[in-house]
Amino acid sequence: MLPLDKLYLQELDKMAKNIQESEELATYLEEEEDEHYDQLKSNHEPLIHQLYERVATENPLQLISLEQRLMKDDFEGLFLPRMIGYSVLRGELNAEYKYVMPQDHFKELLMAICNSPNFELLKKRIGQSIQIGFALSSDIWITNLFAPIENKRIRYFLQSQKLDKYRPLEGRVSGYNIYKKQFRGFNYMTADFPKSLGELKVLWSALKEFLIYRVERNLDNSSLIPFLKELIGNDEFKGQDEHLQIMGMTTLFFELEGKDQKYLSEQFNETREKHPSFLKNWFELVLELHRGNRVDVDVSVDNRIAAILDKTVEDDLKAYYDLMDTVHGIGYVNEDAMEAVKTFYNQHEGTSLINECVRRAIFNYFSKLLNNLEVTDYQELFNLAKVYTVYIKIFSNEKFNLDVKGLSMRYVKKLLKHYTDKRGKDYQDIKKFVSTTFQDLNFLNDKALVELFKTRRRRKKPE
Repeated sequence: MLPLDKLYLQELDKMAKNIQESEELATYLEEEEDEHYDQLKSNHEPLIHQLYERVATENPLQLISLEQRLMKDDFEGLFLPRMIGYSVLRGELNAEYKYVMPQDHFKELLMAICNSPNFELLKKRIGQSIQIGFALSSDIWITNLFAPIENKRIRYFLQSQKLDKYRPLEGRVSGYNIYKKQFRGFNYMTADFPKSLGELKVLWSALKEFLIYRVERNLDNSSLIPFLKELIGNDEFKGQDEHLQIMGMTTLFFELEGKDQKYLSEQFNETREKHPSFLKNWFELVLELHRGNRVDVDVSVDNRIAAILDKTVEDDLKAYYDLMDTVHGIGYVNEDAMEAVKTFYNQHEGTSLINECVRRAIFNYFSKLLNNLEVTDYQELFNLAKVYTVYIKIFSNEKFNLDVKGLSMRYVKKLLKHYTDKRGKDYQDIKKFVSTTFQDLNFLNDKALVELFKTRRRRKKPE
């Protein structure tokens, strides 16, 4: 957590002054009607949200300090219900959908709401957030939270938010996923950067998630560079798997230039030399990111690694990125690229990490094409099938075949929804192609083909 910049503090103080001097607040304090507080909220929360979005984008490590300022009484509880939702979703979860670490900031926000003069109004907007926050927390943590609360009304309200339906794992998973959808369009993630080896072991996973979150939203990460450089250059961290993970995210996705790029190159190649299982951990990270589908491990990513890689070291890392340079440079559909992939692939065990990374890199090209292909351009599928055939033979991998089949079938079904005239040329061309090619590739058998193209009768509506 970093302190707020002076400019942000000045804007917050000005907002608080405007709230305290507003007619809406004066009317609310005099008449104590809900509609007047709602008017106060409508007029001032959008301005708070605008500043919050700026801080979240420009300086996300200052978000906790921003939220602590917004907890002060001169903001009259505005934006607290939104922020408590953010705090619930920031927590890292384990396989049981329980917080890995106690969420002290969630507690801090909750107590600020409970102690607010406007608690009766605020509690109407925070029920679901508390329910999910409690569901993800341990019983001991919740019990300790209740202990110092003397106000029976507040204590009863909080106790009523601990729901039995979230005790089973499936209940927590379902509840959390439904709740999270409400915040899909908001930017609220922050992180702590470790200063010691002990902190690195605890904080690395949440920090990695934070970096993925920033990358997938294409946010400006320039304010994070000094902290990432400090972490990557920490001699105590080098050789640790957690250090490699954060360094990997930085080298793969952060666009550094000049002195910063040179510094990163030095640290990367030093770690590559000293880490006892660098190659294995590196390709595990690349494969994880390929499989996750949250960030795009594309040509720009591979080029960043190629730019900092010490190519005097002859190892699988150099060989892999040399291959990617060829594939990206002349195109995966080029015969020379196909031959290069075949030669590289045959030099390694079929089920090896490095070979699976090659398969995912090629599949990524297929995926980008078909997922963005218009129905009017279906001839591109016909051409791509020829490329499929070559790579399917090279890889001889069932999982790759199934993935390509799934990708292709989604597009074919999209085509059949669009081209419904079964006597039309488009439909007949698609049917002929699928019937021959998909059967040759073992994507579909005779029975599946009949099922795909059979005419389904519509039920007549009763007169």
